[in-house]
Amino acid sequence: MNAEDPAAGTPRSARAPGPKEPSGVDLARVALRAAKEQARARGDAARQKRQARRGGGLRSGARADGRDPLALGAAINRLITERGWETPAAVGGVMGRWPQIVGEDLAKHCVPQRYDEDERVLVVACDSTAWATQLRHLAPALVARLNQDLGQGSVRMIKVLNPGGPARRYGPLRAPGSTGPGDTYG
Repeated sequence: MNAEDPAAGTPRSARAPGPKEPSGVDLARVALRAAKEQARARGDAARQKRQARRGGGLRSGARADGRDPLALGAAINRLITERGWETPAAVGGVMGRWPQIVGEDLAKHCVPQRYDEDERVLVVACDSTAWATQLRHLAPALVARLNQDLGQGSVRMIKVLNPGGPARRYGPLRAPGSTGPGDTYG
């Protein structure tokens, strides 16, 4: 060990200089960084305030925002869109416009009964077998017309129901004064 070097006997970590105090240039950088952060925060606050004035915040005023009441038609359209009821609602509209779509003569004798959304089948009941046959012949053209109005693939097929016959009041299984098979079971 050298006597002239007092630090020669001390460990290297003890000889290292202590934390350096920021000098003038470093102090200026720290102050500049702090000023930029404050300016950015003020800018964000001003932007939020502008959005609030434009209706993006919680303020209420003369301008329209999402909390205002809706017209009935707009509320129903929003509900239909949110729930995914576009196709059933459109088919319901077709059922209301049935005479304009198929014509007055056919509409007097054939009435849409229901729409199966999964199968995309429109069920139509007719009051006579002649009109049911006529509707079966027109079915491909009607499917094309309905798909044109509702969107391609909305209706895949039209199922035509034949008219049901009148209730049987007399026959081999009827007794006079009977109300039918249900009157014998309790």
